[in-house]
Amino acid sequence: RAGGFVVTNNHVIDKAQEITVVLSDRREFDAKLVVADKRTDIAVLKVRAPKSVLRPITVGSSSELLVGQSVFAIGNPFGLDSTLTQGIVSAVGREVQGVAGRPIKGCVQTDASINPGNSGGPLLDAKGRLVGVNTAIYSPSGASAGIGFAIPVDTVRRIVNQLIRYGRMLRPSMGITVADDQMTRGLAQRLGTPLEGVLVMEAPPNTPGGEAGLTGCMRKAGQLFLGDLITEVNGVAVRTVEDLLALVEETEIGSDVVLRVMRGADASKLET
Repeated sequence: RAGGFVVTNNHVIDKAQEITVVLSDRREFDAKLVVADKRTDIAVLKVRAPKSVLRPITVGSSSELLVGQSVFAIGNPFGLDSTLTQGIVSAVGREVQGVAGRPIKGCVQTDASINPGNSGGPLLDAKGRLVGVNTAIYSPSGASAGIGFAIPVDTVRRIVNQLIRYGRMLRPSMGITVADDQMTRGLAQRLGTPLEGVLVMEAPPNTPGGEAGLTGCMRKAGQLFLGDLITEVNGVAVRTVEDLLALVEETEIGSDVVLRVMRGADASKLET
């Protein structure tokens, strides 16, 4: 079939009336938005171009990135198209506040010069393989301060595959309702006991969490009985609702997760 898919940031094309993709040889082709996921700031475009002129990028793995290795960013900073900058991986596993308001976990931090106009462009390793999609900078002035971030390619691959296949992001869920972090902190303060984890409010019996035996909070004779407190998912500590959501969303739909919980939020009743 003619055409191909282009991946960029959602905030780059959000509210655009027309989209044009310009290739490195200056040829221009119309494109249309296929689907986007605002929470992760990923958008997939379909380019109306002969298949023969489109060359797919070689995809690497972000899980193998090491601090100190060379990376390259390509983009159009300040409208200067086809700009290449070089740097190193400064850190991995960073959490960056996304445009939609939710943090994007696991981002790659780099000191390669990333400026407004680099968003949606590729972050490459020394072999020219895609290892991330540039998405944000940290700078009081709005220009490069040597701290840029890219969505790791392993995350991009997972999201894009679902967006293309299903037309939306299918997010795994345990089917439970949990207390927000502020409520949990308030309960901990009122009860005078630490609640370091995520408190289960409801676990309906026809949901994965309910069928696994999780129990929620309930009131009986005017007294509040706390539900289970989730403290770990697959061996990783959980302290906030965002921690729980991120870990669950990283799993495949239909797969098992191992939870560490305090039954009734009681530290003496730990169960796996």
